[in-house]
Amino acid sequence: MTIKKIGILTAGGDCPGLNAVVRAVSKNALQHGIEVLGFKNGFDGLVRNEFIHINNDLVSGILTLGGTILGSSNIANPFKYTLAPFGSAENPVDLSGAALHNFKENQLDALITIGGDGTLHMSQQFVDLGMPIVAVPKTIDNDLSATDQTFGFDSALSIATEAIDRLHTTAQSHHRVMIVETMGRYAGWIALRSAIAGGGDIVLIPEIPYNDDVIANYILERRSRGKTFSIVVAAEGAKNEAGEQAVTRTVAGSTDPVRLGGIAYKLSQMIEEKTKIESRACVLGHTQRGGTPTAFDRWLSTLYGTKALDMVLEGKFGYMASLRAFQMQEVKIADAISKLKRVDPHGEEVKAALEVGMSFGSADIG
Repeated sequence: MTIKKIGILTAGGDCPGLNAVVRAVSKNALQHGIEVLGFKNGFDGLVRNEFIHINNDLVSGILTLGGTILGSSNIANPFKYTLAPFGSAENPVDLSGAALHNFKENQLDALITIGGDGTLHMSQQFVDLGMPIVAVPKTIDNDLSATDQTFGFDSALSIATEAIDRLHTTAQSHHRVMIVETMGRYAGWIALRSAIAGGGDIVLIPEIPYNDDVIANYILERRSRGKTFSIVVAAEGAKNEAGEQAVTRTVAGSTDPVRLGGIAYKLSQMIEEKTKIESRACVLGHTQRGGTPTAFDRWLSTLYGTKALDMVLEGKFGYMASLRAFQMQEVKIADAISKLKRVDPHGEEVKAALEVGMSFGSADIG
């Protein structure tokens, strides 16, 4: 099969490195004489047939830019479309047929989708309908089991670590407890690694349920040893022993309708009540998604992008580019979405954190 024309889209949440992937795919394709259409705002552009023609001038200089020049959406699901004027949260409609029609109408030979778990699920649904798709894994959460690391994670980790570094000085000056809330959804990678790198005292992750009394007693024990401040790093998806998480709201029509957040404020109030020590909450939120990608993420994004186009040329449709032992491979999209990659409570990273004196807020760990 001769590849003459491809489409590319970025879906789900934005993150540093998206533009680097778009650049790598496009430059590789254009060198092969392949026309590239960039669909706007994720799958929404495919549904509405809104796209731009990508050339070398357009992708020149975007390697270092955060975000995505194509735009993105984490609610435009063609199979349960809720956006006006076609659908609504109360009455979602299936517009996958329109997306397929636009794919064929534009005479595309393949589509490269860049996104996380939700994007990969939709990609697999389109593969099942016969659309030739190659996927690139993107999520700051680093929770895809079929690849060693997703691009965007290293940048988010660097931002979270810098925040912890900065909060040390104000915590020490005022003898406070500072609670830093990171993203990560149902995986604790950002929280755990930034806590280790930033010298956090307590780290709370979804994989290890926490106990309020264990947290309070640990802070009081530190105080008794002359440690006048403490840093708590809490993943947004951390849960207590009753399985309770902090949820801000739900968004109908989203691939992941639950919006986690607010655990830092909850913990701050609890710690003050139990320890009588002043505490402050700092929610990093979307700062972890923004800004310039790290050198590692630029490198990784470029490898992912060039590999994705190579897979298109080889006809490896229904597959996702994957990083294994610093080598680019391909895995089936269906396998990539079968299991989330989560922190092993008994793994080396948790063990290392415990051995330098960190607490996970649990009597069962440590």
